[in-house]
Amino acid sequence: MAKKIFTGRYTIDNTEDIVVFIIGMRINKRLAMHKWLPVFNAMPGMIKELYSNKEELGFLSMESYFGLRTTVMIQYWRSTDALLSYAKNEKHLTAWKKFNQKAGNNDAVGIYHETYQISKETYESIYVNMPQYGLGKALNPIPVTKEKSSARNRLNY
Repeated sequence: MAKKIFTGRYTIDNTEDIVVFIIGMRINKRLAMHKWLPVFNAMPGMIKELYSNKEELGFLSMESYFGLRTTVMIQYWRSTDALLSYAKNEKHLTAWKKFNQKAGNNDAVGIYHETYQISKETYESIYVNMPQYGLGKALNPIPVTKEKSSARNRLNY
């Protein structure tokens, strides 16, 4: 299914604090599939839960990328509290426990995450002839006006 293309230049209204959470997995030993596949398979259920309960959880949106060995998911959250609260919920804790039991003490698979708290008016974006993507999907795109025509202006710098 093709995504709707927003023709022209769009940005986002950067008046809200946000949290960017980057999480991923690296397959260190490709042939040890029994070690890394359970880790990989734990994520779709959590993603479904996030999208099913976006408002309640404070989850905004995400983008995923898959490489030969490494996956990365960029998630956008309303607040650090919302992200940390989700990390303590049952589905996430169950997946984390299973990971530690099956793969936590071997070098066949690695996981990582990074969390960035971003204050309002310290981030900007531009999208030209794009579907909703990244922050433009998380925070809804708005047309670029004269006042927001440059990165400097979008950053209120």
